[in-house]
Amino acid sequence: MHGMRKNSLSLLVLFLLGITTVVAQNATSILDKAATAYENSNGLTARFVIQTHSEVQKVSESFEGTIDMKGDKFVLKTPDMITWFDGTTQWSYVERNEEVNVSTPTGEELQMTNPALLLRSYKKGFTPEYKGESTAPNGKAAYDVELTPKKKGDITQVTLQIEKFTGLPAAISVIAKNGISTTIRLSKVETGINQPDSYFVFNAKDYPDAEIVDLR
Repeated sequence: MHGMRKNSLSLLVLFLLGITTVVAQNATSILDKAATAYENSNGLTARFVIQTHSEVQKVSESFEGTIDMKGDKFVLKTPDMITWFDGTTQWSYVERNEEVNVSTPTGEELQMTNPALLLRSYKKGFTPEYKGESTAPNGKAAYDVELTPKKKGDITQVTLQIEKFTGLPAAISVIAKNGISTTIRLSKVETGINQPDSYFVFNAKDYPDAEIVDLR
């Protein structure tokens, strides 16, 4: 289950990417708007609910959390883990172990965990298709965009709901080749949350009993 949760969190920020055909022009406009909305947000915070299901293990899990983002930085909080990323270094604190893993993510790893990197590289990796309009979990009108990977990999399909008027993501559904499906619903998104850069850095003084494991 820990692996499912880790994969789910890494998919939280997968809400963009790629276009090659004229047919997908609507999808391009929608995803461009989402990227611009993030870049102009001046920092944002969002509450979310993640539901995962493993077809192989026949188990499901649901949990809530929050994410704060500014530029290429983020802080991700769930009931049992907090992750900080300051643009270079990542700290992951697991409460039950009182352990902090420190790492410098590779470019490939950042494509799965760093919201800003995905937003800035949305023309790579996937071909989007506009699927129509729907009502988001928060009751607002939304566009539906389906992303199909250009190359075979861990992810086989991503479906996004992008709020029609704000351009911000409302829901994300992901199907992986390992049989795990993930649905992420954002219940509240606030922009203009301009956190100081120090907010995105792990402060050891706040966790005096934590063991720091440097994986760099």
